[in-house]
Amino acid sequence: MPANYDSAAWFYDRLAALVFGNALDSAQQSLLTYISDNSKILIVGGGSGKILEWLAKTHSSALNITFIEISEKMTNIARKRNLGNNKVEFIIAAAEEVKLSTDYDIIITSFLFDNFNGETLSHLFNHINRSLKHGGIWLNTDFQLTGKWWQGFLLKSMLLFFRVLCGVQSKQLPDIDSIFRDGGYELFDKTTFYGEFIVSTAYCKK
Repeated sequence: MPANYDSAAWFYDRLAALVFGNALDSAQQSLLTYISDNSKILIVGGGSGKILEWLAKTHSSALNITFIEISEKMTNIARKRNLGNNKVEFIIAAAEEVKLSTDYDIIITSFLFDNFNGETLSHLFNHINRSLKHGGIWLNTDFQLTGKWWQGFLLKSMLLFFRVLCGVQSKQLPDIDSIFRDGGYELFDKTTFYGEFIVSTAYCKK
């Protein structure tokens, strides 16, 4: 079963702010400059939907957004966000179970892939990948390990906490760069936050 953050929905954003300050938000917002007007956007694992408000601030209308989140409670929070005049379709389901169109201009995934392992991760990536048009942009934010001892300690603590509470599968971070590279993507922007523990990347589908 995929991880479901229903049980954490009521405190997730507050806990994130307590641990990371504004680093998680800053990391995700740093990528939004690559989104142009009239883009068709797929957001997978959108959580509480803060990104919808950030998008509404930079693009008050003319975005066509599909927002997929398995947690009903997280989605209910997201529905209450200020969406501007953008068109947003909310889908409560595991992304791999959703039939997606194949003409998205932008894909956004934030702290999604660290929830999965092995074949499950590969299947999810391939399923999402098919929905992005050639030349499209995939914006991804996640954690990474750069050899600092505290990163490994914090990561293990987080994964254990959310494994018990939400059913997170993974016990370590996947090699996201290799997954994108093998999938035919070219990295064109990379920015790190919070002592390099958080990384935001922009890829183009070749």
